[in-house]
Amino acid sequence: MANNSNNIWDKFDKTIDTKGLAEDVKTAAENGGSYKEVPFGDYEVAIDKLELTASKAGDPMVSVWFKVVDGEFKGSRIFMNQVVTQGFQIHIINEFLRSLDSGIDIVFDTYKQYGNLLMDVFEAVNGNLEFALKYSEGKNGFAKYEITEVFELED
Repeated sequence: MANNSNNIWDKFDKTIDTKGLAEDVKTAAENGGSYKEVPFGDYEVAIDKLELTASKAGDPMVSVWFKVVDGEFKGSRIFMNQVVTQGFQIHIINEFLRSLDSGIDIVFDTYKQYGNLLMDVFEAVNGNLEFALKYSEGKNGFAKYEITEVFELED
């Protein structure tokens, strides 16, 4: 009986990225460990992360992490993830990127170019700009993210 359960654990170790999972545990501990869902509303945020990554299904996806910088949810994160395999999806992200007022021309040519573009936008806004974010429920229950104001940070 004990031998069978060992086989199950071996199977999990082979099929699940345990090294990545251990890193996720470490990250959760460093970020406070307790996740408090931020309700829909208006928030002042900074952008903590902006990158082209892969969805769980392996599709190209833009991931944005907003960090709430003021109010009751200060320090909490709001996550925006948008798969970008269709024109309208890329359009949604392009419009969002333009609303950040980074000064960078927002154009999609290739995924490699787009990944570099996202890094450039992140570099331009991180530590330089904060935003008024309207975080609301959109069509079909999907979250909607709208930048309503841009604030320049003073040195």
